[in-house]
Amino acid sequence: MPLLLKNPKKDLLLNAGFNVLHQESKEWLDTIAFWKYEINFFTELLNKKVNKTSDFSQLLKTLDKIHLELMDYLEKDIVAHEKYLTDLEGLKDGFSEIAYREQHKKLSESMALFTEDIKEFKLMVFGYVKNL
Repeated sequence: MPLLLKNPKKDLLLNAGFNVLHQESKEWLDTIAFWKYEINFFTELLNKKVNKTSDFSQLLKTLDKIHLELMDYLEKDIVAHEKYLTDLEGLKDGFSEIAYREQHKKLSESMALFTEDIKEFKLMVFGYVKNL
C-alpha cells in the first residue's frame, strides 16, 4: 500500500519549479492583502456597532491590531523570499536552492497557521456582531 502524504499539495509544491513556487508566493500576498481589507472592514464595523466599553469589544479591537501587525511581518517575509528567488535565479553567489525551498516550506506553514487564526477571529467577530 502506498504511503499517503500528510499534505500532498504542500509536499508536491515544494518539489515544483520556481515558477510554481513564485506563483504560490504571489497568491499569499494577494491573500494577505484581502485579509487586511477584511480587518479594516471589521474595525469599521466594530467602531460603528459595538458597545465601546465592552471587554470583548476591546479584545476584538486589540486582535485587529495584532493581526494587522502579524500580516505586515508575514508580507515582508514573503517579499524578501521573492527577492531571494530573483537573486537565486540570477545565479548570485551565496544563494541556495535548498535554502529557498526550506524558507518556502516555513512560509507555507506560517500561512496555514495564520489562515486558521484568521478564520477563528472572523467567527468571533461574526458571533459578537450577531448578538448585538
